[in-house]
Amino acid sequence: MRNVAPDCPPTQLLRTLADFRFELRRFLHFSESAATAAGLQPQQHQLLLQVAGAPEGTVVTIAYAAARLGLRHNSVVELVDRSSREGFLERIPDASDGRRAIVRVTPKGRKVLEELSGDHARELNDLAPRLIRTLEQVHLHAQAAPGVR
Repeated sequence: MRNVAPDCPPTQLLRTLADFRFELRRFLHFSESAATAAGLQPQQHQLLLQVAGAPEGTVVTIAYAAARLGLRHNSVVELVDRSSREGFLERIPDASDGRRAIVRVTPKGRKVLEELSGDHARELNDLAPRLIRTLEQVHLHAQAAPGVR
């Protein structure tokens, strides 16, 4: 008769997952606070980051941003509209498809994004050892957990 593993993960895996989630939340809290201090709503910061950080040659549209942010199309339209009114983004009609607009970061948006990106890089550099350690632990525990490949 073979051993049947319990339905719930071992306690150590739960602790490791909790530690990893804590480190992620710590970074997200930092990011949200930094965006707010820079005069952006956290979702605006994420939008600017996705628009400015799109791979070269990518046509950045509302649909692209919605997919990258995991938001509904109409939510991103409102976010782009707000960011445009505040001077962080611009919408340019797409010459090849009149039904859509291309979204670009303005110089004002790029300036605030560059400041935030420097702050985020420094924070991630500080968090990196803990994040790496917890990721390695998750990987080790997950391999040993039943039902995980």
